[in-house]
Amino acid sequence: MRENAVEANICRQVKALGGVAWKWISPGRQGVPDRICILPGGRIIFVELKRPGRGDGRSPAQKKVFGILERLGCTVWRIDDGGDFHQRLIDIGAITLEPAT
Repeated sequence: MRENAVEANICRQVKALGGVAWKWISPGRQGVPDRICILPGGRIIFVELKRPGRGDGRSPAQKKVFGILERLGCTVWRIDDGGDFHQRLIDIGAITLEPAT
């Protein structure tokens, strides 16, 4: 799977929750995450997308920006799989699982 397929999957998931997944481009600042996902209720998640199976894959600039954002209390995820993103949304309570009846 290519990185853009993972990105499209994540954007669909966020939209299905009623949120937005805006592309983040920051002139003059290298290493910013690819997407800012804003979920209903004001939950904001910065997402760096990577091609599946490539290990960490973050550049030194990306690692630096991750650290800055995390020290500021932001949620920053490195994602290479739409299923992982979905599970993380469940883990933070953005998606609730209905009990089987």
